[in-house]
Amino acid sequence: MGLCFDLTDEQEAIRQTCGEFADQVVAPRAAEFDRNQEFPYSVVAQMGELGLFGLPYPTAVGGAGADFVSYLLALEEISRADAALGITLEAGVSLGIAPIFHFGSEQQRERYLPELCSGRGLWAFGLTEPEAGSDAAGTATKAVREGGEYVIDGTKSFITNAGTEISRGVTITAVTGNSGGRPQISAIMVEKGTPGYRQAPPYRKLGWHASDTRELSFDSCRVPIANLVGREGGGFGQFLKVLEGGRIAIAALSVGVAQACLDASLGYSQRRRQFGRTLSRFQATQMKLADMATQIELSRLMVWRAGLLVDQGQPAGRFAAMAKLQASETATWCANQAVQIHGGAGFMEDLPVARYYRDVKINEIGEGTSEIQRLVIASHLLGFKGSVSSLLEGPGTA
Repeated sequence: MGLCFDLTDEQEAIRQTCGEFADQVVAPRAAEFDRNQEFPYSVVAQMGELGLFGLPYPTAVGGAGADFVSYLLALEEISRADAALGITLEAGVSLGIAPIFHFGSEQQRERYLPELCSGRGLWAFGLTEPEAGSDAAGTATKAVREGGEYVIDGTKSFITNAGTEISRGVTITAVTGNSGGRPQISAIMVEKGTPGYRQAPPYRKLGWHASDTRELSFDSCRVPIANLVGREGGGFGQFLKVLEGGRIAIAALSVGVAQACLDASLGYSQRRRQFGRTLSRFQATQMKLADMATQIELSRLMVWRAGLLVDQGQPAGRFAAMAKLQASETATWCANQAVQIHGGAGFMEDLPVARYYRDVKINEIGEGTSEIQRLVIASHLLGFKGSVSSLLEGPGTA
């Protein structure tokens, strides 16, 4: 398979640049943005100037021309300082730009990608609904053709980057017909400001306080037929492809948070004294630190392997699910260990580990729960064709 995990000089330079930016610009203000539940416009603008939103896309569409692994490295470093800013980047790149880049028409690419790759605008991705999350095929939002338009009705839940001042629109999945008794799902772009498209107030969340997350509704919302992304009925396959890259990106985000937990625990354990010596001198603490470091390194290598497959143009679904499962559960475990090492201080919002603990749980849920990742992995191992529903229905299904 030709797998090699030595980073190129360019990748190392991107990693170092993003690490310095995370330490000098992001980290000093992360607690403030979290406390005020404030979207970090100024920092997002600086990330745009660095070219982070266009990293894995070619210069021909306004991107930076780097590879997918470079994007994962950047995402890890940003998330190490602030997971909320990490998910803003991830949703903008993996969920906002990716459907347009991979499946959009030449006109759609030319119209939207230069601004989105520059970070001056954000685009959202609307898949989840009140009754359709892990069961993405259960989409209830409908788009009915009337003349040269689609009339869209429905609701989307837990959507990132849709309601900021620099949000430009959303690509949604909607049922556009029926084929062989199954709903025909298509992807359609809806620009911000379109009549009938409404953004609800932001959710009150456990974590990711500086990230924009809200419900979207569509009430007789009319968009041109030209807003269809790819072919009609191709939406299901499209979002499976989009989620493949998104899961690897969430895994990179998770590695960043896990690394932050280890870094904080190392520092605190060498400062905090109990029974006449630092916590780092106790074997119980040493075991926790060693296990954290080992699981983080395993997760990072899985992220790089999956990312390298994407760069090589090879199927990455199984390894994307493995990376996402391993890294997200590792991050949650590391956050728990970090709070335990910090003791009572870890329960206080004065130290960042409390924020890491709040932020990290969603990584096991968003872009496919841990349970769904296990089903995806099993479907590959058992040779079941099609979506996760194939595994639920049994062998032989399409």
